[in-house]
Amino acid sequence: MKALDEAGLLRVIDAPVNKDTEMHPLVRWQFRGGIPESERKAFLFTNVTDSLGRHYDMPVLVGGLSATAEIYSVGMGVPVEEIGAVWDRAIANPVEPVTVTGAACQEVIVTGDDLRGEGKGLDALPVPISTPGYDSAPYLTATLVTTRNPETGTQNMGMYRAGLKAPDRLALRMVARPGGAEGALHWELWKKRGEKMPVAIVLGAPPAVVYTSPQKLRVGQEEMHVAGGIAGAPIRQVKCVTNDIMVPAEAEIVVEGLVDIEYLEPEAPFAESHGYVALEDFNTIVEVTAITRKKNAVFNSIISQLTPSESSVVKRVAYEPLFMAHLRDHLGIKGIRKVYLHEPLTNLRCVVFLVFERGVPTTEIWRALYGTASRQTIIGKYVIALNEDIDPENADAVFWSLAYRANPALDVEILKHRRRYGTRDPRTGTDDSTLLIDATLKADMPPVALPKREYMEGAKVLWEKLGLPPLKPEAPWFGYSLGDWDDRWDAMAQRAVEGNYLENGRRSAQLRRNDVAPNTSIRDVLGDDW
Repeated sequence: MKALDEAGLLRVIDAPVNKDTEMHPLVRWQFRGGIPESERKAFLFTNVTDSLGRHYDMPVLVGGLSATAEIYSVGMGVPVEEIGAVWDRAIANPVEPVTVTGAACQEVIVTGDDLRGEGKGLDALPVPISTPGYDSAPYLTATLVTTRNPETGTQNMGMYRAGLKAPDRLALRMVARPGGAEGALHWELWKKRGEKMPVAIVLGAPPAVVYTSPQKLRVGQEEMHVAGGIAGAPIRQVKCVTNDIMVPAEAEIVVEGLVDIEYLEPEAPFAESHGYVALEDFNTIVEVTAITRKKNAVFNSIISQLTPSESSVVKRVAYEPLFMAHLRDHLGIKGIRKVYLHEPLTNLRCVVFLVFERGVPTTEIWRALYGTASRQTIIGKYVIALNEDIDPENADAVFWSLAYRANPALDVEILKHRRRYGTRDPRTGTDDSTLLIDATLKADMPPVALPKREYMEGAKVLWEKLGLPPLKPEAPWFGYSLGDWDDRWDAMAQRAVEGNYLENGRRSAQLRRNDVAPNTSIRDVLGDDW
């Protein structure tokens, strides 16, 4: 928080703010109010109230992990453009944590009867309601839900929703589908053993640790080890008070408990990241056995649900470099420049753009399209290849590329039997499909039909001199060659801007013919001799 404040990325709100009705809607406006991502901030609420008139001594931080890529980079300790390399290095070179005692996260320990009763246990924490009007309860968002594989002993951290049910009870949603939550795999193993699953829900930790939680690491790879690779030093860990789970020693708050293996309980409705409200499902129950925390703990919450959101930024900044490394380094794709996971409304998972340099062979483009569709179970419902002159953030530019650079009969493939993400389709249940499109240039094309750059730049100077409204250039904002352009045409255009278009007319008069039809290309008649 100090680093964010020094960077001008933190807003401190000292006025009373109701965590049940005002807090998340207030921060939500910077995601839905037309504010550029670069102007979003983290919010620290120091005067938290609720709808029952209670006041909380504990401040709440919202947006402090990844409201923007810049905030994320502060947490990572490197510039945005170096984040991908840091992830690659950390995953390849993990660093084991070091175990300590007397950790800061256990300065205050709440157990037994102090967990039960209104205003105690979970009910004493300033847990916001994320989507007032639809959510059935406050829930923990920025979680590191830590479980252990009872057979291998490896731990996993996942960012799962944990809805409050009672001062000592949570409903925990771990994605149970194939390719979903590793915590759900652990739960199945504990269920086979006939033992309740120990769990620790970490709230607030060194950012290097928190950022690993929403990542999709391979099963069995421990997040705390990768976090050590990010930090370049071992993460300090401590054993929980009531179970054997290891948690970050510098965590703000840790909720310890046992996950029931016999009974499931209705959980939700809660708004979801695919943009719709998730209705009630049966999910696992956590019996809270302890809550430990720092004396001056800060409660951390993230903006999730409809994207863009904090939870989508934290994934996008990490996922895009990982997909890029997969295509460029693992599959050896040539000429790929960028992977862009479309964020607004679609939650990164549905629409993926692959940006290529000019002249990449079609075989390479299709290898990349197939490679992207197979990288993760639910990412890549629509995968579209573009050239680097097309801005994937500009829908009009994308439609332009689809309209003039893709032939649906030749440049589209549909892959069946994809796992669905989001609301179910009553026609197919959990089955979905993938659409792959090659919308790159297949041959040279005439220049973009806009004035050349120097003329647009000159006109911009004049625009500003005249005091006209501020401009926000949208690509493409100047014309450029796409390969099908001749020096002779360039000379003709130069004569025109110099006021000498009559010379062009005199030259064309010398090429008159009476043996061609209207609209016949001059090159079809004269070849290179015109």
